[in-house]
Amino acid sequence: MAHDGQKVIQKASLIGRILSMETFLLLMGLASLFYGISKDIWINIFWGCVIIPGVFILHKVRKKDWAKHWADMEAEHKSAEARAELRRKIAEETQRTGKDGK
Repeated sequence: MAHDGQKVIQKASLIGRILSMETFLLLMGLASLFYGISKDIWINIFWGCVIIPGVFILHKVRKKDWAKHWADMEAEHKSAEARAELRRKIAEETQRTGKDGK
C-alpha cells in the first residue's frame, strides 16, 4: 500500500499542524536567541543561531520526496550503464573491423 502524504496532511487538524515539531523547534530557537541577546549569554545566542536554520533544513528534507529521488537516481544509473555498454560494443566492433581491414 502506497503512502499518500497529502492525505496525511489533510487529515491533520489545524492545531496539529501549528504545533508540529518544526514549529516547536523554531520557537525554542527563537526563545534561546532572544534570551541570549537579552541576558548577553553567548551560548544561548549560538544555539539559537544553530537551531533556527536547522528548522528550515529539516522542513526542506522532510518535504522532499525521497522515493522519487532514489527512483530517478536508479534510472539515471541504468541509462549511464547502457551508454557505457554501447560505447564498449562500438569500440570492440571498431577494433575488429580495423584488424580485418589490414
